[in-house]
Parts: sequence; structure tokens; C-alpha cells
Amino acid sequence: MRLPGTAHTSRPWRIHEIAPDFHLEDVWALPTPGGPDDLDRLVDQFADGAGAPMSDSPVVRLLFAIRWKLGGLLGWDKPDTGLGARVPTLRDRLPADLRDAPRGPDTRSAPFRSVYRLHDEWTAEMANRTVHGVLHLGWVETSPGSGTYHAQMAVLVKPNGPFGRLYMAAIKPFRHLGVYPALLRSIGQRWRADTPGSR
Repeated sequence: MRLPGTAHTSRPWRIHEIAPDFHLEDVWALPTPGGPDDLDRLVDQFADGAGAPMSDSPVVRLLFAIRWKLGGLLGWDKPDTGLGARVPTLRDRLPADLRDAPRGPDTRSAPFRSVYRLHDEWTAEMANRTVHGVLHLGWVETSPGSGTYHAQMAVLVKPNGPFGRLYMAAIKPFRHLGVYPALLRSIGQRWRADTPGSR
């Protein structure tokens, strides 16, 4: 389910101090009911590929195949357009306590590098010629005192100039109508499959 931006900005996430110059693009509630200590399981699921854009949906696979093909033809994803080349990594901005904390896993099937990992928060980043993007997972209590938690996924971006802003505007309908709904279904299916006693 898509959430208002305040669902992310009203919480005391550490990402606010790390990336204040990034634009909050989307916030989604993920179908991942669990206990207070289950974020690590979801992060590992993302790292293994279940949170990657390549879901079981043929439409999503087609959209991303087109995107990667265009990126290859137009040079959007060359090494010199990425982290440490076109833009510095957000790890360079981390305060000492986050820099010394566990970094967390990189994703296998999507080009995200982990920035930091906490008990209730995980952040990963990617960059190419179009954008510097941040994926943020926060683990929140469903309602006060319920003891049940779930993840919120936020996407923050810093477009690369006018071209990056145009690119983000052009892909917005595809993200909202095709990619995110399929991605959430895939995440929920994997979560249920990996949860003992769930159907």
C-alpha cells in the first residue's frame, strides 16, 4: 500500500541526517507482518533478490529488460557514472557510530550497495547517469502497543540534472502501475513462504 510522505518523514530515521538533499519519491507499506526483531530477515531477503526489481511478473521483467537495454545502448550504467565515480557514496557522510556499525549486505540481482544496517533501519544506494537513488527500509510497529511490526520502504532520489528529472518523470507511471504492485506481491509471497505457520 502506498503511504503519504509523512509516514517516512515523521519518524526519527537516521537517513534524514545522512541524505537531507535527496527528494522523497515514494513510501510503501510492505506486506511483511512480524515481530520486533524481524527486519534482519527482510534485509537478507532483499539481498538474496526477493526485493529486487526482477520479480515473477513478466510485465516487470519486460520493463526492466527494456531499461537495461537502453542503459547499455546509451551508456547510462557505465562504471564511471556510478558510486565513487560520478557521485561519492553516502558512506562518506556517515557519523562515527553508523560508520562503525554493521554495513549490511549488498543486493545480488539489483545494483544496490548497503550503506548501513541497524536494528530497525537499513539503507542501500545506487547511482548511474540518471540518478543517485536510495532504498530505505524501516521496521515500524503496526499500531502502538500491538507488538506486530512491518516494513516501510522509502525511495529517495537525487536526479542528475534536467535529464535525470525528465527520466524520473517519464518512468513514474510505470513504477506506480506496474513495478511497485508486482514488487510488493513478490515480497509478500516470499515473506509468507519463509514464515513458519503462515499460508
